Amino acid sequence: MPSFDEVLKEAGEFGRFQKRVFFLLSQTGITFSSLFASVVFLGRAPGNFWCRIPGAAELSERCGWTLEEERNFTVLPLYLGNESVSGECERLDITWDTSASCTSPLAHYGNRSTGSLPLASCHHNWVYEQPHSSIISEYDLVCGNAWMLDLSQAILNLGFLTGAFILGYAADRYGRILIYLLSCLGVGICGIIAAFSPNFTVFLIFRFLQGMFGKGTWMTGYVIVTEIVGSDQRIVGIVIQIFFTLGIIILPGIAYLIPTWQGIQLAISLPNFLFLLYYWVVPESPRWLLTRKKGEKALKIMRNIAKHNGKFLSPHYSEITISNEEVSNPSFLDLVRTPQMRRNTLILMYAWFTSALIYQGLVMRLGIIGGNLYLDFFISGAVELPAAFLIIVTIDRIGRRLPFAMSNIVAGIACLITAFLPEDIPWLKTTVATLGRLSITIAFEVVYLVNSELYPTTLRNFGVSLCSSLCDLGGIIAPFLLFRLAAIWLELPLIIFSILAAVCGLLVLLLPETKGISLPETVEDVEQLPSHFGKCGKKRKHRDTNSYI
Repeated sequence: MPSFDEVLKEAGEFGRFQKRVFFLLSQTGITFSSLFASVVFLGRAPGNFWCRIPGAAELSERCGWTLEEERNFTVLPLYLGNESVSGECERLDITWDTSASCTSPLAHYGNRSTGSLPLASCHHNWVYEQPHSSIISEYDLVCGNAWMLDLSQAILNLGFLTGAFILGYAADRYGRILIYLLSCLGVGICGIIAAFSPNFTVFLIFRFLQGMFGKGTWMTGYVIVTEIVGSDQRIVGIVIQIFFTLGIIILPGIAYLIPTWQGIQLAISLPNFLFLLYYWVVPESPRWLLTRKKGEKALKIMRNIAKHNGKFLSPHYSEITISNEEVSNPSFLDLVRTPQMRRNTLILMYAWFTSALIYQGLVMRLGIIGGNLYLDFFISGAVELPAAFLIIVTIDRIGRRLPFAMSNIVAGIACLITAFLPEDIPWLKTTVATLGRLSITIAFEVVYLVNSELYPTTLRNFGVSLCSSLCDLGGIIAPFLLFRLAAIWLELPLIIFSILAAVCGLLVLLLPETKGISLPETVEDVEQLPSHFGKCGKKRKHRDTNSYI
């Protein structure tokens, strides 16, 4: 009986069929990255706002004031009386008399200076010049509630983390394409409900669910692509990241053209319904079918792949085997039981955490540094495009470890320099910050590849799932770290990012080099990988037949 890789090689390892499926499923990266970074535009600054004094709405209606006139009568006197108070988070502790003068409403209080009038904190009744431009103005996420914007992004990442475990398990049990399609449906439905949420609590619930299903679309689409190509085509795992970057580039254009946050939310959610059409063009993963003892279905799909690739499978094939099936019920102890596995696991967990925290922190930072948000976001996304190409031309020439380490170190240095560059040379500050963004993108994309190459077949899926869960943990922490530290000093988050990245770069140098070495099949193979100080390693002759991320 032939092995799956032998049949795949005969049917075509990356022919017309795989290229079509690759292109279709890669579109998921565009919608997923738009969801991933959407908080920058969903939570953009709503413009001027102030706290409305009780009774002001009724008086304004009677007097026929515009919003600007109401602000002049209620906020400016407060500011003139106490310049340390802006009128955004505090108001005069008075209630307007609806019979007060329309030209001098404060005359009711006699000759008292507005500085002597009592003040009160504002807890509701904010007025916004752009009331539906963002979730900040929609749900009053200002002043004492400003931290709730951080919470909305943390909740999304918590959804990513939950989806990685729940939908990852479901995809292993019930099939890749089924979970992919259900996830696409879930993202679309939850996105629509979130756009019309009556309050912030409902928004958070469906933001969480959209994150969970969003991770399901990206993860299962990624797995399907890598499972239908040959083991020598590992580079597709890097190339698919380009579509993630395309989503980052497209997002500011969507936000520029659509003035309301509900419109942006719908624009990044509705395209997921189109992916349901893949039911008729994307098959189930034949590798998965073989692990579920459904060889006949797998062979039928393989014959279809061969037909589309202009190849022909032998009619004598009646069954396909797949070697090295997954260990039943693997645990974290399996990943740290031996020295090399333990070192790899701990370093990779830290690398995932650091890459995600810094990458997401730099993306969200664009929303708080001023300037042209749309143009700056577009440029920062465009500079990510060279990342995949740089990886492709370097990893098979100089290896994985050096680009992995250098990208982290350069990102750390760039963040540190950016923090101390003066504001009066913005072009230099932007250039260095862009270099940091490019470098951390390279690190983020390389960790996908390296993680899969440092685990044996029997533990690969579990190891990648566990380590990459630290990515979502970093995403949960990132908004709190960024926004709260930036409130102390705008550049303080960059100092933290630089330290984390530099440490990661040094730790990565302790990982084995996997250039030109077959994927490990057993834990013993991992332990025999060349150490960080070794110049060469023993290459195994037998390539793993179930090698995929």
